[in-house]
Amino acid sequence: MAKKKAEKSLDELLEEALAKEDEQPYEVPGNWAWVKIGSINHRKSGNVDPRKFPSDKFELYSVPSFADSFPEILEGRKIKSSKQAIKEGDILLCKINPRINRVWMVGNNTEHRTIGSSEWIVITPSNEINNEYLLWVLRSNYFRNQLTSNVSGVGGSLTRAKPTNVALYPIPIPPLPEQKRIVKKLSSMLDKLKETRELILEAEETFEERRAAILNKAFTGELTKKWREENPDVESAEKLIEILIDQKKKQGKKGGIPTYEEMIIEEDAQPYNLPGNWEFVRLGKVLQINPLKYKPEIVDDTLCSFVPMKAVSDKLGIIENIEKKPYVKIKNGYTSFKENDVLFAKITPCMENGKAAIAKNLINGFGYGSTEFFVFRCSTIVDNNFLYYLVRAKFFRDLAKPNMTGTVGQRRVPKDYLNNFKFPLPPLAEQKEIARILEKLLDHEDEAKALIDMAEEIDLLEKSILSKAFRGELGTNDPNDEPAIELLKRSLKEKMNK
Repeated sequence: MAKKKAEKSLDELLEEALAKEDEQPYEVPGNWAWVKIGSINHRKSGNVDPRKFPSDKFELYSVPSFADSFPEILEGRKIKSSKQAIKEGDILLCKINPRINRVWMVGNNTEHRTIGSSEWIVITPSNEINNEYLLWVLRSNYFRNQLTSNVSGVGGSLTRAKPTNVALYPIPIPPLPEQKRIVKKLSSMLDKLKETRELILEAEETFEERRAAILNKAFTGELTKKWREENPDVESAEKLIEILIDQKKKQGKKGGIPTYEEMIIEEDAQPYNLPGNWEFVRLGKVLQINPLKYKPEIVDDTLCSFVPMKAVSDKLGIIENIEKKPYVKIKNGYTSFKENDVLFAKITPCMENGKAAIAKNLINGFGYGSTEFFVFRCSTIVDNNFLYYLVRAKFFRDLAKPNMTGTVGQRRVPKDYLNNFKFPLPPLAEQKEIARILEKLLDHEDEAKALIDMAEEIDLLEKSILSKAFRGELGTNDPNDEPAIELLKRSLKEKMNK
């Protein structure tokens, strides 16, 4: 007969609960303690199968509903698997793809039973731990770094935090009165930051709405209606197409020279009406998409311009930082482009976010970059600035999105879609005029940059506040408070007696 496992004494449990000195990442006030999460988790696991209660409504804390900040309300018959039983005040820590900061506290929203997805690690704090304090600790940058440092899975959205590891992670625990003071101060300070962030978001939305309206007018001809009246004798788009065909004939282009009929979009397939001297054409017929790779005659150690995806600002539509790399390191495995080519991100979420830019100030007039860029090289009948504003337009990205192919997280715009995109082609002089007007109307780089900088400053300030809070540096700590080790003892006794 197997012997019953001996119960551990309070001293033994206390020793296990406290992080050893070499496990403590930084110093905290003397009446605080570094405590392993598992020691303060009084969770009693239990599952509920909602299918056994088909008519009952449940409050389901699913991972997707986290984004809405409110659980799903569903009848049992609509929930296809067993879920974890949870209760008000429990802290939910998402174990899937832990680089995304998803920490939730179960609220008192309805009279329905509360249940949670199996993708949550459920923590039921002891009576000696303020659950809002624990919520903030688990949302901190310090804890997020700890959580993502040891995961299982192949990477990205398939990684998971291991509950057994999480139970051993140390967190800083102050006396209970200090926990409450920290929560109160954090709530006040972070509420103000939230208000400021919302004001910035409103300003950004207003800016983007105005931008979208202007761009829509630009590519329907409405923006330059007066200009056309004043300039009736410019070469029409029809004439431009004929010029391009003649140029290709003279150059003896391989692969066949398209006819006029092959280049234009038939009238019954045109998405909207254009001015009389414009034409809808297939984009790939009037410019090059991903032209042949440029192979310069230079030595391997020659420094060349290099543009990674991160160098292109989705907010500003410019290359913010051109790197310099030896030719030998980038001549293979990267996309090549030339001065004044238009770069357009093909992969999600970069495409949807508007990552596009004109390649400028390249060393020796050429450069290399991410293979996730499409390179547009304009012909003599397409102005690159006009094209740039088109691919930066929200409607262009909205049209491209449903045509993306590939798996989740790796979806891309196919080249075939761009080749056949119905491109509104104005006369060349009008393209240049549209680009000039758009530059004047949309050249609010300083305004946009200021909004970006403010948002970044708020993010940094929030991280700084949270960091100070969990180091005892908010100015609220009272050395006369009962030491945290005493509340830990009571918490462990409470756990022993359950």
